[in-house]
Amino acid sequence: MPKFFVFLLFYSLSFFSIEAQILKDTSSFTEKDSLRGSLRPERSNFNVLHYDLEVKVNPNERFISGKNSIRFETLDKLPKMQLDLYENMQIDSIISGSRKLTYERKFNAFFITFDEALGAKEEHLISIYFSGNPIVAKQAPWDGGFVFKKDQNGKPWIGVAVQGDGASLWFPNKDHLSDEPDEGADIKVSVPNGLMNVSNGKLIAETPQENGYTQWHWRTVNPINNYNITLNIGDYVHFEDQFQDLSLDYYVLLYHLEKAKNQFEQVKPMMQCFYEKMGEYPFTEDGFKLVETPYLGMEHQSAVAYGNQFMNGYLGTDLSGTGYGLTWDFIIIHESAHEWFGNSISVADIADLWIHEGFTTYAESIFVECTQGKDAALSYLYGIRKNIKNKRPLIGNYGVNHSGPNDIYYKGANLLGTLRSIVNDDELWWQTIKSFVEDFKHRVTNTEEVVAYFNEKLEADYTSFFNQYLNYAKIPVLEFRKNNKRVDARWKAEAKNFEMPIDVGFVGDDQAYRLHLTNNWIKTNLRMKDLENLKIDIFHFYIDFEFLDEE
Repeated sequence: MPKFFVFLLFYSLSFFSIEAQILKDTSSFTEKDSLRGSLRPERSNFNVLHYDLEVKVNPNERFISGKNSIRFETLDKLPKMQLDLYENMQIDSIISGSRKLTYERKFNAFFITFDEALGAKEEHLISIYFSGNPIVAKQAPWDGGFVFKKDQNGKPWIGVAVQGDGASLWFPNKDHLSDEPDEGADIKVSVPNGLMNVSNGKLIAETPQENGYTQWHWRTVNPINNYNITLNIGDYVHFEDQFQDLSLDYYVLLYHLEKAKNQFEQVKPMMQCFYEKMGEYPFTEDGFKLVETPYLGMEHQSAVAYGNQFMNGYLGTDLSGTGYGLTWDFIIIHESAHEWFGNSISVADIADLWIHEGFTTYAESIFVECTQGKDAALSYLYGIRKNIKNKRPLIGNYGVNHSGPNDIYYKGANLLGTLRSIVNDDELWWQTIKSFVEDFKHRVTNTEEVVAYFNEKLEADYTSFFNQYLNYAKIPVLEFRKNNKRVDARWKAEAKNFEMPIDVGFVGDDQAYRLHLTNNWIKTNLRMKDLENLKIDIFHFYIDFEFLDEE
């Protein structure tokens, strides 16, 4: 294979960036960040069971009002409770039973102090009434907020995307990734007559209201990330399909119906691939939907936001530069893959967001492999490396709502591709991916648990490998140096006790030779004259290399 090895003396890569950062980089944090991102007894001493969200949307005024009834269980005594709602939004009242509760606000958090501390292992219900003009996104989904647009017929077309910024941007909730409502959510959105709202899960009821409004009631029975709870308002038309026992529902603007019917045919081969490689769709009871939105896309659970203009690639471009990315619709494949990685397997802190985005970007190559073969998938992964900057570690700062850089997508995917090459056993690799999806289904996790799981299933200790690629900005560098007529080699890496094999070969020889190296120099069987014909497999392994002077 011509791409299997790259010549030692002619290796170079150019880099460019697709700026799609979820959160801005910052080196200093405030109390506001801690209130948003950390856990303390006011947050950790209760577990959310269910959200019952009711919202009325006034498109002309860009105004929303409603209530969120939160059913929760106390885990320990709870004298004070923290919930979250952006400070530009108004809390009208907080009700428990027939009592009105008092509260105090601090930045985007608010604290309810109970007259008597709630006892442990008790179930309670409170309702928070709220209203206001929510933040409008300047360029969703890269910055959080509402999108108020009009379709080409002049009718309101509204969406919301708040990953990173948090659902408290528009409704009150416990805005921390560690706590998903165990029993899902009811989402009831009232919109002007003639418009439809599409939210997560299954449609329960369409109910006329007073003053020319209709309420659309949707329900998800599975746990759901707060930022995945969504609304989509427009002059939608609905069509449907089926994959095995999974309902496929599509909501698009009427004048895009024929384009959508053609483009959305990609969903069934995608499902076929993902079922084979990653396991069954994790939210069968809630169904699968694609909803046309006035922004590019977002992985809203069971209601995936789609705005890729019914074209292949990423708005018609190929992020890999290989051509393979133009053979499928990026938003359909990427955002749907999040149903497995991000929505079903979720992280407890956004600092670990590489688990969402790295595995999902890797799933793009899985789809390429299913449809065009392994070589094409590896070429795709190699191609997206040009988007990697290697300026910051993939893991962000814990406890302050801070994610890693944009590299969580492309470097995260190449981390997994490199690990597959290290394992060098595709049967074991796919077994591990599939078991990971099943064993972590509907589970909130973290990097430590994921690394431990892969170590166990792959039957080797890859801790130092993960440590280098996740906790340090630079990738490992394969170093060679002269040692008389022989050649020494080692890895230059910051991770303690780093070790990783690498495959090399020679011009005119298709066989790969595996070197097992650590961050200590070892004598190899290579001679100086061998270096003239040496090939290093950077196609399968995401590394760099350099040649040093004689010791």
